[in-house]
Amino acid sequence: MTADQVIFLAVVGFRFGIPLLIPRFPLPAILACLVLDAADQTIFQRYTDLNLDGYQGYDKALDIFYLAIAYLSTIRNWFDPVAFGAARFLWYYRLVGVVLFELTETRALLIIFPNTFEYFFIAYEAVRCVWDPTRLRKGQVYLLAALIWIFIKLPQEWWLHIAQLDFTDFMKIDVLGTTPETAWTEALSQNWWFVALIAVVIGVAVLGIKRLRTCLPPTDWSLTFDVDRRADRTASARSDERFALHVPLLFEKVSLTALISVIFAQLVPDSGASPLQIAVAVTFLVVTSSTISHWLMRRGVSWSTTAREFGAMAVVNLLVGVGYIMVLRRADTPANEAALLFFVVLLTLLVTLFDRFHDERTSALACTD
Repeated sequence: MTADQVIFLAVVGFRFGIPLLIPRFPLPAILACLVLDAADQTIFQRYTDLNLDGYQGYDKALDIFYLAIAYLSTIRNWFDPVAFGAARFLWYYRLVGVVLFELTETRALLIIFPNTFEYFFIAYEAVRCVWDPTRLRKGQVYLLAALIWIFIKLPQEWWLHIAQLDFTDFMKIDVLGTTPETAWTEALSQNWWFVALIAVVIGVAVLGIKRLRTCLPPTDWSLTFDVDRRADRTASARSDERFALHVPLLFEKVSLTALISVIFAQLVPDSGASPLQIAVAVTFLVVTSSTISHWLMRRGVSWSTTAREFGAMAVVNLLVGVGYIMVLRRADTPANEAALLFFVVLLTLLVTLFDRFHDERTSALACTD
């Protein structure tokens, strides 16, 4: 294995592995995902000679993956119905917008359907590090979401997707008056006024934070990034709710996986099926796997760990996926078979977490009643 391949596998491995920490360590894990998402292509360009022409589609799919894990973690950890409802709306609102954009390639849709969910999730989890977020009133939760939507995400979406501006090029050309190829050290050495401005901004920010701390209410627990160590997490035994198929949850599970699958199919070349065909196939896959899972549970089969449930359902879903590939082959329909099986595994992971986290949520809420 070459050094380029090692670097590539390491970065991609981190992009898959770090999101799995979000349910337990939401704030640091999602911030790490943000940083890695911003840095991965720079790492490849600087330290490898890899051809990145086809990576952009997979990069976007990985973004959807970690945001989906973030949404699933709200099912596990957010017990305030107002905050959870706001997060659910923001997540599906953005997901529908991404689907419409991938199908029509109309960039204006990305500013109409901004990714407010991600920053709302970060802000709420930052509060939860030291405060009980249920102290936030309904109006405060909605105000937080509205401020992020209007003053952070709308300008950012316009910058990225409408104006299509590069921040580095803008800073070097329009602000510092240099060229994109100029090193940052040289560009800053030619603009000491900008260095002084940054120092003033940092000083004002520090003073503002100190002032704000005097106005904040006392903390509810010591600083921790582990949600299982907080008082708002209720440990409990597993409930029996999953012994029955709940139509609303099944509908959400089908909607979640179908929307994500359509996005993945648009991002990956040679998907070999229309969006409608993908939605129908995913619906069949999810309903089939859910039915089998419930059938096994009724007969005393229990999944003591998430890994065991994921492994068992991955086998079932891969068999269904192989059957689907056989149908495509018989119909002489071209398909990216490796990508199809890979995304079957990915969707199995999301469905497994969806089921497990809803089960934990039901148990925890039952203990608080």
